[in-house]
Amino acid sequence: MTLLDIISLVWFAGTLGLFELALRIERLAARSLTASVQEQRRRWIANMAKRDQRQYDAILMSNLTQSLAFFASTSVLGIGGLAAILGYGDQAQQLLEQIPYVSRATPAVWEIKILFLMGILIYAFFKFAWAFRLSHYTVITFGAMPPSDHPDTLERTRYVEQIARLLGLVGDHANAGLRSFYYAFAAIAWFFHPLLFIASATLVTLVLLRREFLSRASRILRQVHAPS
Repeated sequence: MTLLDIISLVWFAGTLGLFELALRIERLAARSLTASVQEQRRRWIANMAKRDQRQYDAILMSNLTQSLAFFASTSVLGIGGLAAILGYGDQAQQLLEQIPYVSRATPAVWEIKILFLMGILIYAFFKFAWAFRLSHYTVITFGAMPPSDHPDTLERTRYVEQIARLLGLVGDHANAGLRSFYYAFAAIAWFFHPLLFIASATLVTLVLLRREFLSRASRILRQVHAPS
């Protein structure tokens, strides 16, 4: 690997760290799209606890679970495709290098790039798979919620908070898996040139930061229940 390849990998890790840091700074995190959605989750579960009929809420829960299974299976397909490319070795490398502007690399560097892309998708799979399991736990807690006329208000409030927190964990892991897809596309640029890899990782990070803090969706959700 050249020095520029190593710099591009360090830059990639730095952009990931920058985004994660932005989500953990309290003042920024409070204005993030993630925090706004989590507040809506709490309101949803609190309103659900007051209803006698919760069939529609169960349908929403089911839809969330199915979408997670879809993304997890998509990650597996991507991993399998990259494993097949890796199995073809030099033949696959020569075929890819026939594409204009694709940089030539040694077989070892070529395999490192493929394995790096596979690693991103494996990380995405684990995130989606764990979110899928957490959604099952959430459904179980949902089913155990006391009825709306339960005399113990504190117990019902405790269940509302538990379900909201579990749903928040589901959302966090699902979001991490989706971000991995974004960064996987950035990693494809490494096959063309390390500088393009740096530019792609930077662009993806800026897009994610904008959507998290400056997008119209984040502004709308912050204003949904803002004091008039």
